[in-house]
Amino acid sequence: MSDLIVVGFDRPDEATAALTECKKLEKEYLLDLEDAVVVVRGPDGKLHLQQSVNLEKVGASYGLFSGGFWGALVGLLCLNPLAGFVAGSIVGAGAGAIAGKMSDYGIDDNFIKSLGGTIPPNTSALFVLVRKSQPDKVLTDLAQFKGHARVLQTSLSPADEGKLRAALGQMAAPAA
Repeated sequence: MSDLIVVGFDRPDEATAALTECKKLEKEYLLDLEDAVVVVRGPDGKLHLQQSVNLEKVGASYGLFSGGFWGALVGLLCLNPLAGFVAGSIVGAGAGAIAGKMSDYGIDDNFIKSLGGTIPPNTSALFVLVRKSQPDKVLTDLAQFKGHARVLQTSLSPADEGKLRAALGQMAAPAA
C-alpha cells in the first residue's frame, strides 16, 4: 500500500528542488514513487500544478502508434496503406490526448487543489505517493530542507510521521 506525504515549503522553487532530490533517490533505488505533484501558489494566489506524469502526452503517443498501426492495416485492405497510416495516426493521437487529459492517475486532483489552496501565496508544496522506501537513508537526505519545510499531511504511521517531522525540523504534529 502506498503512503501519501504532503510537505509545504517556504519558497516557490523549493518543492521542485525536493522533487528533484526524490527523483535522484529513486534512481538510487532508495525510493519508489507512484506519483508526485508540485503545487506552487503564486504571489497572486493562483495555484499552478506540475504533474510528474503528463498523461496527455502519454495518451497522445500511445494513440499515435496504435492509430497508425490500425490505420495502415485498414488502408492496406483498401489498397492505400499510407493514407490509412496518416489518418489513423492523426485520429489516434487526438483520441489518446483527450483520453489522457480526462484521466486521473495517482493522487486525486481535487484533493491536491483543495489542500494546495490552503498554502500561503508565494510558497509551494510537494505531494508524493510513495510505494516503498528506505526510510533512514531518505530522511537523512531530505534533512537538507530542515527549517524550510513542514509536513502538511501524511498517511504514515504516527512513529514514521514523527521521524519525518524531526528530519524536517518540526517538533510535533500541530493540534487539530
